[in-house]
Amino acid sequence: MLLNYKLSGQPLGSAEPVVLLHGLFGSLENLNIIARALSESFTVINLDLRNHGQSFKSDVMDYPSMAQDVLTLLDHLEIDKAHLVGHSMGGKVAMQVAMLDENKINKLVVMDIAPVDYHPRHDAIIQALNAVAATPVASRSEADTVMQTYIEEQGVRGFLLKSLAKDEQGVLTWRFNLAVIEANYDKIISNINTTHSCLCDTLFLKGNNSDYILAEHRDAIMQSFSNARAKIIQGAGHWLHAEKPQAVNRSIIDFIQ
Repeated sequence: MLLNYKLSGQPLGSAEPVVLLHGLFGSLENLNIIARALSESFTVINLDLRNHGQSFKSDVMDYPSMAQDVLTLLDHLEIDKAHLVGHSMGGKVAMQVAMLDENKINKLVVMDIAPVDYHPRHDAIIQALNAVAATPVASRSEADTVMQTYIEEQGVRGFLLKSLAKDEQGVLTWRFNLAVIEANYDKIISNINTTHSCLCDTLFLKGNNSDYILAEHRDAIMQSFSNARAKIIQGAGHWLHAEKPQAVNRSIIDFIQ
């Protein structure tokens, strides 16, 4: 099955394509701020990863499978080579695509994630999402009230609530497949399958207030992506593209042009 996707920018075949990959609990809309900046010069493909947005649901949720989904879509669109830009979980998917088929990659941009295992850090979010799923809510504001017990940050709640939508019966429900994500959470926070050192040009963008990329990750990054370079986005945390969009967009454009 094909991932749900949206084309924007230049017509397919008339410019270099850039594929944008969102993070956990997100959707193709999350990277629109990057898509708009790239649209003048590139063909932009925003997509929903499996079990997210309007893409298909599957009980399988691991990086090789998610990466293969992207390769299948590229083949469907008859794209021989593309730039990949991924944030967080989407960054790991992008790295896994490069590991599976480096020849499909023009340049790779990985936003605030490293090719390493991570400790669980979404317990409160998963509790909040399950609480909303178990409570009939009539509006996003009601869901927000439920979530406040578990998540203090309004920005985090607002991001998650973007994926709350009415189903065919008119009931508000999460667009992402929460049960499968929770069941496969250990795989999502684990490392990608690193089988060799990828030689594609790679840029790691780190928010300087984020702890997702640390100094001790340098060796793992260089072992897996030997042509990698890094840039720190000042004044930004993990959601660097939302917090410092101009700096992030300029960094991406300068790198892939």
